[in-house]
Amino acid sequence: MASAPEDPVLERYFKGHKAAITSVDFSPNGKQLATASWDTFLMLWNCKPQARAFRYVGHKDVVTSVQFSPLGNLLASASRDRTIRLWIPDKRGKSSEFKAHTAPVRSIDFSADGQFLATASEDKSIKVWNMYRQRFLYSLYRHTHWVRCAKFSPDGRLIVSCSEDKTIKIWDTTNKQCVNNFSDSVGFANFVAFNPTGTCIASAGSDHTVKIWDIRVNKLLQHYQVHSGGVNCVSFHPSGNYLITASSDGTLKILDLLEGRLIYTLQGHTGPVFTVSFSKGGDLFSSGGADAQVLLWRTNFDGLNCKDIIKRNLKRLHFDSSPHLVDIYPRTPHPHEGKIETVEINPKLEVIDLQTSSPPVMDILSFDSTTITDTTVRTLADKGEEINSYFLNPSLLSSECSPTTSKKKTEDTSDFPSESQRSIPLAVTDALEHIMEQLSVLTQTVSILEQRLTLTEDKLKDCLENQHRLFTAIQQKS
Repeated sequence: MASAPEDPVLERYFKGHKAAITSVDFSPNGKQLATASWDTFLMLWNCKPQARAFRYVGHKDVVTSVQFSPLGNLLASASRDRTIRLWIPDKRGKSSEFKAHTAPVRSIDFSADGQFLATASEDKSIKVWNMYRQRFLYSLYRHTHWVRCAKFSPDGRLIVSCSEDKTIKIWDTTNKQCVNNFSDSVGFANFVAFNPTGTCIASAGSDHTVKIWDIRVNKLLQHYQVHSGGVNCVSFHPSGNYLITASSDGTLKILDLLEGRLIYTLQGHTGPVFTVSFSKGGDLFSSGGADAQVLLWRTNFDGLNCKDIIKRNLKRLHFDSSPHLVDIYPRTPHPHEGKIETVEINPKLEVIDLQTSSPPVMDILSFDSTTITDTTVRTLADKGEEINSYFLNPSLLSSECSPTTSKKKTEDTSDFPSESQRSIPLAVTDALEHIMEQLSVLTQTVSILEQRLTLTEDKLKDCLENQHRLFTAIQQKS
């Protein structure tokens, strides 16, 4: 089918990462794009052509998630090195590091007011942090397997999380309790997100499905079976009328949630697509995957008059119709097989003169004010045979990570501190970090014991006071 003016178009490639892209996020003003990668780096791209890009160096393992704060003055990242970092997104790149979890951190998410940050980890927990004081607040424990994703609701009152224990849980941030539980016996959700109104959640399934749940009445609202591989990420359009999905089958798909059908299949990546995100205004979206490329797309279809569609759907009176997002009380779950003809867009076939952006890249090394050893840069392996052991998943390496490229990389980063130049050897640093983690666990344990001891003392004091009152009362009677 020929493309129309309202069809999405690929505007630009961003090339700079050396391994798979794990996460993308637009700045609130839509002028910058942050990306995270298996190559252990964050990159900050300017949407203006040929503007300089920044590569932030600091994490010691795969960076799994990246997100701008609502004001755009901070950039948060999560990593398999068990830490989260807060960066100032400029050429100085100053950052602070949090020893967040006892296992790899899989996702981060700011609350809409920017006051809190939620982190999800393979240690089976979700942790919430206060951003103003930059300190840990509380943990949420109920999952029995790795937690892959945790997201705040738009009003900040709820958190949705998904885990490899095949459950999706809704948490109340006020009482810190799990208030709802959706389970799926087939597969687990790789990613979850609230719609802009906070009434529904979308899940990206390892079983190739996309599901929309209505949390008001705890029902499965829509069930899409449009991908031939696991779905890794979803993103709601700011209007709430569309959902874009990224899959290991190498495609992006755009779903019309009001009509309940697939409308676009986008083929721009070679290999699995791991992440996708709409800009805050909805006019752009970006995607990244195993091919180490970041693609910037222009939406175009968001110019359609959605108000007319909403009015038309609100007037529907037939209860045999498919349920949709504007139903207050959804009927039965409706599977969407994608049988209706959809528009397929393959930029490599249709676009002749595509703008490719490989801007000059400035490396920014982060040194915390606390301890330099925590932020010592561990660059890509100097020898080609070491690369596969460094990246835990060699299949995700791009062809650019060849031994010759790694030698060039070593030359490019010759100004980075080598292991021989470090004041403290890496093995000692790792040992000290492990000791610090154990001390942190012991400190938390002692804190819990102190709380329990205080409660016991209070109860004992109450018992003694009651005993004294009873004794006094008995003496008066006698």
